[in-house]
Order: sequence, then structure tokens, then C-alpha cells
Amino acid sequence: MATDHIRYDVLAREALRGVLRQVLTDVAQHGLPGEHHFFITFLSKADGVKLSPRLLAQYPEEMTVILQHQFWDLVVTEDRFEVGLSFGGIPERLVVPFSSIKSFFDPSVQFGLQFEAGDGAAEAADTDAPEIAPPAPSPALPAAADSGPAEIAADEAVKSEGAEVVRLDRFRKK
Repeated sequence: MATDHIRYDVLAREALRGVLRQVLTDVAQHGLPGEHHFFITFLSKADGVKLSPRLLAQYPEEMTVILQHQFWDLVVTEDRFEVGLSFGGIPERLVVPFSSIKSFFDPSVQFGLQFEAGDGAAEAADTDAPEIAPPAPSPALPAAADSGPAEIAADEAVKSEGAEVVRLDRFRKK
């Protein structure tokens, strides 16, 4: 098999993170349009994540936050977003690097992006490509995800609530 010197997997992953960055930038400037809202799951202990000790103790592995009605001061930079949220009536400020995000889901339009755990830019040697898939967020507001995403074989397509999950490497020549 030929060596991929271009690293299409890394380019695709960064392009999909760019979609997330652009959506959050638009929301920071104009607010949430229509019925859109987001479930964002990230690794709690990833480099650059900033949570209070209370939240880190409560969500030591990963955390899902929901940006819908009650969030404030959303700031988006090239590599992260920052947002104010309330947890149990206590206001908190979160800093979440895009590289720590495992999934993004907008249930209003059934659109989702799902990334392999630990596929941040620091792991450029990783050959797994991101999935375009609706993740299964926890219904609690906000909540920690109970389990990781189901493993999906590279050549499989899975039907889930009317959406088809397709791995980008499905289209790679083997």
C-alpha cells in the first residue's frame, strides 16, 4: 500500500473541525438561529481544557454540554471556544480546545460530527479519519456521556434514526 504523504485524514479532520469552528463563530456573533442547538462532547482532561475542580471531579473523563438557552459570553478562537454555562445554579466558565472534542450534534437538523477519541492535531501519525455521524448525546442537561461511541468498521454504513453513518476512509483505496 502506498504511503499517504499528503495526510488526507489529517486534512479531513481539520476541515470538519473548521465546520464546527465556523458554526460556533456565527453563533457567537448572531446567536442561535431558529431551533438550532448543540450537544458538544469533549475529553475533560485533554490539553488546554479548563474546567473548575468541581466539574472535573464530577466529569473526570468526558463531558457533554448543551448550548441552547442558557449560555453566555461565547468566544471562538482558531483553536478553542470559551463559554459561560450554569451547572446546578452555579455559573462556570469553560475553555474547550477543538482538538478535545469527540462529537458535535445539532438535533434540530440531525447533523453531527464525531471524532475518534484522542485524534487531536498532536497525534498526526493517527490514520483514523473522523466520522460524519449523529452521536448519541445524553438527555441530561448538561451531562457526561456514559460510554464511548460504538466502533464502526471502516467499510460499514450504519442506519441510525434516518441518518447514514459513513466513515471517510470508506472511500480510500486499500
